[in-house]
Amino acid sequence: MPAPHALSVHATEELLYFVLLQLAVIVLAGRIGGALALRVKQTAAVGEIIVGILLGPSLLGLLAPQVFGYVFHSASGTPLQILAQLGLILLMFQIGLEFDFGHLREQTHRRAVLWVGVASLVAPFVLGLGFGWISAPELSPQAPRLASALFVAAAFSITALPILGRILIDFELTRTPLGVIAISAAAINDVVGWLLLALVTTLTLSHFAPLAFALKVALVLGFGLLWVLGLRPLARRLIRHLQQDGDDLPPSLLGIVLALVFVSGMATYQLGIFAIFGGFIMGVILHDEARFVRAWKAQINPFVLVFFLPIFFTYTGLRTDIGGLSSAALWGWCALLVLLATLGKFGGAYLAARACGMRHAEAGVMGALMNTRALMELIIINVGYDLGAISRHVFTMLVLMAILSTVITAPLLRRWLPRAGHAIPSAH
Repeated sequence: MPAPHALSVHATEELLYFVLLQLAVIVLAGRIGGALALRVKQTAAVGEIIVGILLGPSLLGLLAPQVFGYVFHSASGTPLQILAQLGLILLMFQIGLEFDFGHLREQTHRRAVLWVGVASLVAPFVLGLGFGWISAPELSPQAPRLASALFVAAAFSITALPILGRILIDFELTRTPLGVIAISAAAINDVVGWLLLALVTTLTLSHFAPLAFALKVALVLGFGLLWVLGLRPLARRLIRHLQQDGDDLPPSLLGIVLALVFVSGMATYQLGIFAIFGGFIMGVILHDEARFVRAWKAQINPFVLVFFLPIFFTYTGLRTDIGGLSSAALWGWCALLVLLATLGKFGGAYLAARACGMRHAEAGVMGALMNTRALMELIIINVGYDLGAISRHVFTMLVLMAILSTVITAPLLRRWLPRAGHAIPSAH
């Protein structure tokens, strides 16, 4: 009989084999998906998202179940899950580095951020609450009606901050007033959205404590102030000290920055608003260190985009099965859901932008950007599904809504950006 140590080594090697197989498939499929998306004038992120869905039970599991099972179900999915979340944290850090928040010193821009952020949160939430309340008896009869309505409303309200940032990078809008207003409004939108998710989840579990919720909000605000006022000057001084000899990224500096990103993610996780926001805040407080940003983009950025990001998309796709809608009535409900979600998000952001003095084309760009949901909202709908607040049918409808809202973003940007005075990059 083999020794326990030998069995442990064999199990580890077997797990490593399947993880390497999964990574080889994911990385290659992600590159192919991104290239194909660019050829049809979509962003690379859209291609990677769709490929991630196709690698799951929606297509590969349907057409080749034995291949799907061998590649993705022969070993624990935990390593892939951890790599996906790690990649998302690093992506959020890079998104924070990309943006010039100096535009927000202008009062008109601060006003636009507030109005767009609030309108693109409240309008879809109200429409989602109404849809969820009306449809719950038919689509989610197993769930408490209010809980189902609240989870649908939260899913309507979210903006996909990482994908929005990636789209802004692809269209070279990161250092423009429109781009900064959009990412800032989306950041406010998502922080409130995650706090809202915590509230809705607590209400669903019937353990809501107003004082505890208020304390969580205060802790998040305190964390932001501590990082901006306390950590930021120390980190900037350290970067300038270790980067004296040029634009390279010394190993010591890279190690320290990675540790700070991870500690920041740990802190926001402990506050209950997901570790990805810790990565984003670290990027924000270092965004004006131009030499460091150039070095990071040259040496680290490509690896994150090519390796980590497709893992996140594919991991999410493995949990999504689009084949659940099997009747005309269900597709009718799905069409209504997509229409209301788009009307609330796009319409709310558009009207708010117009109220702040933006022209029609600029407001259209803002509405299209804020309507980008992608796969971030799958976090919300997975929580709702796990708690029994939404059915498998509603889960599938919300997945389709997330994909469609992201797919239409690039065509709308190509339509309105030239009219708003922004050139379209050659790749688009």
